[in-house]
Amino acid sequence: MRAADVVYYTFHVQELRSIVQWKIWHHPVHERDPEKESVSLRVCFDLLDQTSRSFSAVIQELHPELLVPIALFYLILRGLDTIEDDMTIPIEKKVALLRDFHTINEKEGWSFTGSGPDEKDRELLVQFHYVTEEYRKIKPVYREIINDITRKMGAGMADYCNKAAEGNAGVETIEEYDEYCYYVAGLVGNGLTQLFVESGLANAALKDRPQLQKSMGLFLQKTNVIRDVREDWDDKRRFWPSEIWSKYVDNFEDLFKPANQEAALNCSSEMVLNSLNHADECLFYLAGLKEQSVFNFAAIPQAMAIATLALVFRNPDIFKKNVKMTKGVACQTMLESTQNLSKVCEVFRKFVRQIHKKNTPKDPNFLKISIACGKVEQFIESIFPSQNPQALVRQEPPETEEQKREREEAKWDIIYMLMIVMGTLFVLSVIMIGIAWLVGARFDLAFSELKDGNWRSLGKDNARKMAAKYDRGEL
Repeated sequence: MRAADVVYYTFHVQELRSIVQWKIWHHPVHERDPEKESVSLRVCFDLLDQTSRSFSAVIQELHPELLVPIALFYLILRGLDTIEDDMTIPIEKKVALLRDFHTINEKEGWSFTGSGPDEKDRELLVQFHYVTEEYRKIKPVYREIINDITRKMGAGMADYCNKAAEGNAGVETIEEYDEYCYYVAGLVGNGLTQLFVESGLANAALKDRPQLQKSMGLFLQKTNVIRDVREDWDDKRRFWPSEIWSKYVDNFEDLFKPANQEAALNCSSEMVLNSLNHADECLFYLAGLKEQSVFNFAAIPQAMAIATLALVFRNPDIFKKNVKMTKGVACQTMLESTQNLSKVCEVFRKFVRQIHKKNTPKDPNFLKISIACGKVEQFIESIFPSQNPQALVRQEPPETEEQKREREEAKWDIIYMLMIVMGTLFVLSVIMIGIAWLVGARFDLAFSELKDGNWRSLGKDNARKMAAKYDRGEL
């Protein structure tokens, strides 16, 4: 741990506690057993670790039925994405690879060494023959789903690359923005849904709700696009639609100028609003997942997305650097989102309220953002009411004036009875002590012994000795 981290967690002990809890108390629903895997499959999981440690962790906790298909699905799409991102590949060759990538999955021994030396996931394509080898072993129904999504995504990426080559790299309209996010992430949600349902680990009705599948992907991708705005701009890429940013500045690069900070923040607010409109449908989708590991796999990214959205909302740092949540907040969010839908809803409610708190009337999107936040809370309230209906049924009706008067009288009756009992005991005690004194009780001796610390019963013999001790012979 770095010195800066030590200082930070000294003043943020709750976050440190969340990290420790995640390390100690998080137990996977299912655990992968590498000893039972082939050499090629172990290589695939090594490649998964290299390409994405966060996704790798949740994938490797999946139900055994889906563990390998989803791991391969991720690697195949990551390979596709690596080709699309590699600016060293000639455009003609890149487009051809993207459009035909779905056929590569069936080719034995295929690998690609044409990526640039600085491409971070180059090794995945170099060893891609291990992926295709394992792909051919999974169930035909899973291969068909993965192949179909790969074909559609490759075609969408090829179209975008052709557009960029013609000098139109930026996204112009909100419709184009939605289309881009759909090809990049919405299709993934569609493919995963089909895998979940075919495996019997999700409600079959999810297949008939394409809008919910789409929202799962779009919510993640749009949140990432907002967070990565500076990094993308440094790489000469622009994914914020001009239909939005042109309302606030004349040129996209003006968003990064300190003089335009207020306009940039208002622009980012509208981008957050656009993403936030998918939040309630994501929660609706999660309600259809039946198996715990599948639920965790889908819920963790969504919970992290709403946390990121709260972090970037009206945050000027997104125009200066890539903003990321702390490890403590990430661990706390993962702990809370790997239990059940009710807990995930609480996570969404918490971060939506943070967005609402940061919202300002100076923002032209103030009212729309307030409504969007309210919409999420209203949806959560509709499935998990804060007022339990059963508790309301059990609740007694309000007291009438007559019932209040009777309750008050009963209270004073009890007080009067206690006073009478205590008074009676006091009078009896006084009478008994008085009679004892009249018949010769030596209270002075009792007090003397008590004063000397003798609190035990004297007994007959001790009483005689005490009497002789104080006897002065007058009688």
